[in-house]
Amino acid sequence: MRRQTILAAVSALALFSAVPALAQSTATSPVATLDVGTEVQGALTTDDAVGVEDDYRYDTYRFRATAGQRLEFTLRSDAFDAYLAIYEDGRDEALATDDDGLGSGTDSRLRFTAEKDGDYLLHARTLSGLEGGDYTLSLTERPPVAPVPEPGTIALGQTRDGTLDNEDPEVDEGGNYDAYVFTADAGQRLTFDLVSSAFDPVVRVGRMEGGVFTELAMNDDGPDTELNSRLIFAAPSSGSYVVRATALSDSGAGEYKLSLSDGPAPVVATAIAIGDTVQGELADGDGRSADGYAADSYRFQGREGQRIRIDLTAPDFDSYLELFDDAEASLATDDDGGPEGLNSRLNFTLPRTGAYVIQARGFSDATGDYTLKLSEIEPDRPPQAIAYGTTVQGEIGDTDNEDGDGRHFEAYSFTATEGQRIRAIMRSGDFDTYLQIGNAEGEFSMLASDDDGLGEGTDSRLDFAVPADGTYVLRASPLGGDDDGLYSLELIDRGPQPRPGSLLIGSTARGSLSETDATAADNSFYDAYRVTLKEGEELILTMVSNEFDSVVFIGRDQDGSEFEVLGSDDDGLSDTHAKLEWKAPADGTYEIRAGSFAQGQTGSYALMVEKKP
Repeated sequence: MRRQTILAAVSALALFSAVPALAQSTATSPVATLDVGTEVQGALTTDDAVGVEDDYRYDTYRFRATAGQRLEFTLRSDAFDAYLAIYEDGRDEALATDDDGLGSGTDSRLRFTAEKDGDYLLHARTLSGLEGGDYTLSLTERPPVAPVPEPGTIALGQTRDGTLDNEDPEVDEGGNYDAYVFTADAGQRLTFDLVSSAFDPVVRVGRMEGGVFTELAMNDDGPDTELNSRLIFAAPSSGSYVVRATALSDSGAGEYKLSLSDGPAPVVATAIAIGDTVQGELADGDGRSADGYAADSYRFQGREGQRIRIDLTAPDFDSYLELFDDAEASLATDDDGGPEGLNSRLNFTLPRTGAYVIQARGFSDATGDYTLKLSEIEPDRPPQAIAYGTTVQGEIGDTDNEDGDGRHFEAYSFTATEGQRIRAIMRSGDFDTYLQIGNAEGEFSMLASDDDGLGEGTDSRLDFAVPADGTYVLRASPLGGDDDGLYSLELIDRGPQPRPGSLLIGSTARGSLSETDATAADNSFYDAYRVTLKEGEELILTMVSNEFDSVVFIGRDQDGSEFEVLGSDDDGLSDTHAKLEWKAPADGTYEIRAGSFAQGQTGSYALMVEKKP
């Protein structure tokens, strides 16, 4: 079927008298119905809808499904790389997607099991690009899931020959598997090798809990095994486990061999003291990490609150650091936090007095020389208090606190209440500025950051909506690890988030975005309006502005806190004007947000909310 074009016919004068002319509106694709057992001949053309950031083209189909119904969609095309996505009607987040589920070429097969009765939307689209072309789309119903057979067994030293085919049990997302039960002692390390020339194998280990498989570990491509899988598994406790032989693609099938053998010996830790530097070498005969990579381990003693730095430098491989407590629980990792290229650095405050273990290895399996240095660094100086409405002058230098990425910083504390909006502005003529906000309690955990939000070169502006009453820390630093110099920092109280206004369906709101308006998570401004709707009621939201790139959202608060986006559009009307068609999933009050696509944009706009004819 060729998709017919429906042109948007919105009068700029009727919408917004302050906007002298609108850009030519884009076309939108009609929503066709797709029934079980049908096959559609279609084409993606220049008249069809375009996805986010104009990077793909799609047709939309509506289908109905009942809870538990198992459906299979197939999209084939010789003209483009096919991609399928399913959405719940009225929501923006895909429930399921597929790129090349048929296992060969660029065609798609998406298997979907509906969680509840209702209408759903299918996007038949290009993976990327706007090239388009002819396609064939089909929808079939899959038979009910067959009873899961009893798993086989596999013991240490055994190899099981098997075949994956359509008669095997399936996972919900599609794809067959064979299952085998094995037993292991707590801490026992085992190696699983899954080898096949017929498909790309994936080995998964887990436990059955209440009839549900809970995955504990998996591997797709083990070290030095090309497409075959090798998984080194350390049992967390004694008991029975399940290993599944699966394929990377849900269409994978064919013969395989699954072997179970002793895992490599754990890495034996060598003693090291704080202040020591070790010259080491990773070799093929070394112990292996839980990922199966050659690794060396070092044990040291530390005290509660002590701040340490671990540096791992290697000329021949991409280094990787991991810090464990004495119970083998991972505390921190780093890949390239070191000052130069692929070297690693960890800055960490020890949570308790006792033994700790450092594991030094490559980011992938690697061998070669390395240098490991363990040192104590000064605890971070406590943050200085900063008051709202003040500007402080400071200087970043080598004696300042240093974060895990090698940046020196100065810290400031402030108190705030839930919902309060604060703004921090940092300027410097000596370096590219960087701002971070985090909690004051415990190890610093970043909640928000900004590099150049002021829009004036390399200065920063960070807008932040406070999530809860408490004390927060503001870190002022250069963006680069080697920079230093003078800076100024200003903290501004922007007051509480403005409350949404009311908007009647069928009316047009004319407003203006300014720096006093509500701020989204990406620091862009928006105005909010509330509407009350019945289930199934359909709206058309149109937003235009000649002063900024408009974006419109509709959603609702999650338990009075986080905003849940149910629908959004950036350029459904034209390049910078938004148009969203949306259906309410349930009775209730919803919030419409009229905002700017990028942070810092302000200006006049018009928002029209009307019922869909």
